[in-house]
Amino acid sequence: MNWTEGIQNAIDYIEDNINDELNFNDIAARAACSAFYFQRIFGALCGLTFGEYIRSRRLSLAGNDIVSTDEKVIDIAMKYGYSSPDSFTRAFTAFHGITPTEARQRKAGLRSFSRLRVQIIMKGGNTMEYRIIEKEAFTVLEKVERHTVAGAQNLNTIPEFWGRAEREGVIETLLSYASSSEFIFGTCYGNGLTNEETFDYGIGVECAPDTVAPEGYRVNTIPARKWVVAECRGAMPDAIQKLWHELCSEFFPTSGYTPTYEMDIEAYPDGDITSHDYKSQIWIPIE
Repeated sequence: MNWTEGIQNAIDYIEDNINDELNFNDIAARAACSAFYFQRIFGALCGLTFGEYIRSRRLSLAGNDIVSTDEKVIDIAMKYGYSSPDSFTRAFTAFHGITPTEARQRKAGLRSFSRLRVQIIMKGGNTMEYRIIEKEAFTVLEKVERHTVAGAQNLNTIPEFWGRAEREGVIETLLSYASSSEFIFGTCYGNGLTNEETFDYGIGVECAPDTVAPEGYRVNTIPARKWVVAECRGAMPDAIQKLWHELCSEFFPTSGYTPTYEMDIEAYPDGDITSHDYKSQIWIPIE
């Protein structure tokens, strides 16, 4: 299964079961990747989380039912997964700008959110700087936390982790052990093809193989792999988010390479991360 087929299979599964209780792991399995990587790929390609997509599709379809059928509002609410008319009305109003009752009485225009279809669009003029490298195993010293993709919590908890690492001296400690001061790594360990919603995230540096980890840290070996190393220039986090989009929408669908789904590394050099000249990298193991 290729890159785009997997994501489209997952979207088709969502649409075929839009009125049912949807399990994140079941959706990710249709894309033949882990829950973590499905969220990452979906967000990079589509610009929203899969939860936001499901919610928007359900509320769009509910709007159609409100204005085109005589079904009771409570029945429509239950049909699209809302446990009470009040929770449905709040969500409906936030999405459409009017209540279900107002929509039915006025036959007013409602917001439409259409079904997604994944397409590769060939665009000229885009240049992504990348290289394919074979890298021997190397050792990192890391501060590691467990995060979850449930409810897209990791989108908030990982930036919070970086903020705490800076304030609490974690970055300073890591740099004191670094065998190379070129990068600080942010490593997502993506659980391969498993269905776990949780994953380890490490902030680390390359260190000597015989390093003894201080309390609260770990020494880990990144295995020898073939990597795609892509570089971006620009202020964080916009520049690296744009690069993720390019990798997911342009590089992997057309390159013939597939991620191993073991991990990915964002490599940050020392410098002003708000500068338009700041350079950072994404490393993804491939096959």
